[in-house]
Amino acid sequence: MSNGETTLADQRGKFTQVVKDGQKVPDVEWIPGRILLSEKRIVLASNQGKRTIPLSKVSTIKVRDDASQPFANVSSYLSLQVGNDVTLVAPNEHEEFEHQLYNAVLDGEVVIVKHPAVKGGVIQDSEWQKGRMAVDEDQIGLALANGQFVEVETDDVGSVERQKADVMDKERLYIEVEHTVGDTAVETHISGNTQHVNILGGLLGSNQTQDPDSIDLGPEEQEVLMALYSGVSPFQIPDFVGKDVDQVEQIYDQLIEEGILELERERREVELKARGRNVAGEAMGQE
Repeated sequence: MSNGETTLADQRGKFTQVVKDGQKVPDVEWIPGRILLSEKRIVLASNQGKRTIPLSKVSTIKVRDDASQPFANVSSYLSLQVGNDVTLVAPNEHEEFEHQLYNAVLDGEVVIVKHPAVKGGVIQDSEWQKGRMAVDEDQIGLALANGQFVEVETDDVGSVERQKADVMDKERLYIEVEHTVGDTAVETHISGNTQHVNILGGLLGSNQTQDPDSIDLGPEEQEVLMALYSGVSPFQIPDFVGKDVDQVEQIYDQLIEEGILELERERREVELKARGRNVAGEAMGQE
């Protein structure tokens, strides 16, 4: 790396270019070599020479973790698009490099945020305001101009949609990010530099593995799901939907199996033993 650059990652791995000038490269082969990352660029070095990818030119980053893809002999790799070129990079320590790359591109960058844009399915009157991103291993933090700090956990994102609209008197690309705050589903809208919005959208959408239309839910499951989405506490759901606790917990189990709900904690059913009754009786007698 040159003077003024900091080496963020230096790994062995493989890389290859699959699209050049908008055309697929024939007879693609992985090239073993060294993969270096600074806050300015990626350097791919091998016995065939050296290639440099400026981070400012990277328009999209996609994470591939599917061994069924055409490059199955390397199941985890990053796809980087620069103009009409696409390069695949497969560092040996894939997750570590991925985090460092997203951090180099996004951490500390200024974005424009509307939060919450939607809360419990209801559109809010929140205004767009500037914020600064902080990239962690499992979440994105947004420090907003009004002093609010919004956390978006990457594995809590339900959907990411790209839109265009007038944002602060200029037509801009923005993403609608569906996630939760506490027990309530919200949408946070994020705009700004086109490169940052596209790459952030790719990062937050990387855990979307199933098309919602492919999930077949019955009316009871839908009723419980909509109640949760509207902000009803899981412990209040039985009264809210008019079902007993056992029925609702069975629905929870079905939704957990579908990957729609995550178990936060087990509720314990307890009863007093004889010793407990004695202790409680003595304690009450002392009051």
